[in-house]
Amino acid sequence: MSVRWSDWAPNRASRDITIGVAFGIALSISFTSISTYIERRRRIEREKAEGARDYVPRPIELRSDEIVDGVVGLIGNTPLVRINSLSEALGVDILGKAEFLNPGGSVKDRVALKKDMKQVCKVPYSIPISHPNAQYNSAIIMPDDVAAEKERALLALGATVEKNLAKHRALEFGKTEMHTTDDSMVASTQGGPDKPRGFFADQFESPSNYQAHLQSTGPELWRQCSGRLDAFVSGAGTGGTIAGVGRYLKSQDKDVRVVLSDPEGSGLYNKIKNGVMFDVKEAEGTKRRHQVDTVVEGMQVVLGLGINRLTRNFEMASGMIDDAIRVTDKEAVAMSRYLVQNDGLFLGSSSACNLVACIKVAKELGRGKGKVVATILCDSGTRHYSKFWNDEYLEKAGIEVDVGIVEKMLKD
Repeated sequence: MSVRWSDWAPNRASRDITIGVAFGIALSISFTSISTYIERRRRIEREKAEGARDYVPRPIELRSDEIVDGVVGLIGNTPLVRINSLSEALGVDILGKAEFLNPGGSVKDRVALKKDMKQVCKVPYSIPISHPNAQYNSAIIMPDDVAAEKERALLALGATVEKNLAKHRALEFGKTEMHTTDDSMVASTQGGPDKPRGFFADQFESPSNYQAHLQSTGPELWRQCSGRLDAFVSGAGTGGTIAGVGRYLKSQDKDVRVVLSDPEGSGLYNKIKNGVMFDVKEAEGTKRRHQVDTVVEGMQVVLGLGINRLTRNFEMASGMIDDAIRVTDKEAVAMSRYLVQNDGLFLGSSSACNLVACIKVAKELGRGKGKVVATILCDSGTRHYSKFWNDEYLEKAGIEVDVGIVEKMLKD
């Protein structure tokens, strides 16, 4: 069969045109895809440079889909919350681990899980909360400067509370006492059944404190950050939190900066900065009643942080803390009010102190560089009505409540 040129030529031309058009479309799509990809990559890089990060809201979820075993099951696995107002102002993600959501209202609940309550109690809240049916006659002896809210909470839980002379009262339990090589550690022996036995609640020296954070708080924080963390900020009272969490984070990434947040009156700042445990308020003629007495005689504002001696727990952080930040009373008070107004977070003095330090650390790392700074939100404001959240108390202490202090810090 013969094919005439007149029949073949147009068909071939049509085919070539069709192929050409298809090739052109494919090429156009390819270039469009490449262009879109390049533009997307540029946008992502710009967002990183500006410190922007997409946080897609998710439905509210339970911490776990399992039923926990009593109140003890509520301890730990606390959320990690992004402090939006601070993060957006700085171009640095400021994250807070919400330890105030523990059943006892603070980070101290974790330590209770590290000790058998039938043997020893290191945290006052742990006896009535962790073992409500253990038939303990809980007598809690505490310093006389503890906030009234904490005393009322213990009384509501069924404890008997005595203030002051803690070490002396502890020695009265039992006929036989055993003293460790460190005279700050005193505990009675487990004598006969006819007499109650007690323990000196010394969480400053107990290794359970450090271990609780090394084994739980640190791993939780690292997992929640997906291993993306540039700095960890924490205050120190006993030293257990910064030592335990800091040690774990350093074991995962040696470049994570561990920074101490220290209030006025505490000697830890100078210990880290200059190697000497000293604060100007300890100078001769200016020594005050309380170990960290930050304003006027007999009045404290930032509670729970700061100390003027080295504890066994803080020594576990030896050589690991990279820097220290001094935080004033006015800064901490201003931060607490700023967070209520801008984030709806009602926090206590320790949490506010930590977040002030976070701002300073974030600015050192560099604004808008997509860095991540995490801290511990130790306490809720509900434990601080009588002092930190009492404007009359602050006025007597000479502390003005000025949210502008934080606003200025964020702008400078």
